[in-house]
Amino acid sequence: MDIKLEVVTVPISDVDRAKSFYVDQVGFVMDHDQTVSDEIRFVQLTPSGSVCSIAFGRGISTMQPGSLQAIMCVVADVEAARAELIDRGVEVSDVDERAWGRFVYFADPDGNGWSYQQLPDWSVGAGGSGARPEESEGSA
Repeated sequence: MDIKLEVVTVPISDVDRAKSFYVDQVGFVMDHDQTVSDEIRFVQLTPSGSVCSIAFGRGISTMQPGSLQAIMCVVADVEAARAELIDRGVEVSDVDERAWGRFVYFADPDGNGWSYQQLPDWSVGAGGSGARPEESEGSA
């Protein structure tokens, strides 16, 4: 059975402010902005190159605004992604170097936490062999 994660709901307090942040500053693509009724408005956005979208709006979630943390996206070049976010006016962290990748962190206006990860060269997800450097040292 295939299972595909396609939409993550992000809890926000102001639909138009969130839409502006994610489209104009972060650079997500606008998919839908549908007002169903006075109680329901559904906005769906997709990061460029992603098969998974985010959704937010009015009347679609009971989560507290800002309560979603550790949303992670993978990028090819974290330095370039960081520079683009800065150029678009997003407050973003310095690059955090870890054995499992390079990261930058930022938050939306409500405080929902995001990270962009550049996978390490050994990662299969980055097109690598899957062999960690310490595993391949003795195999020469």
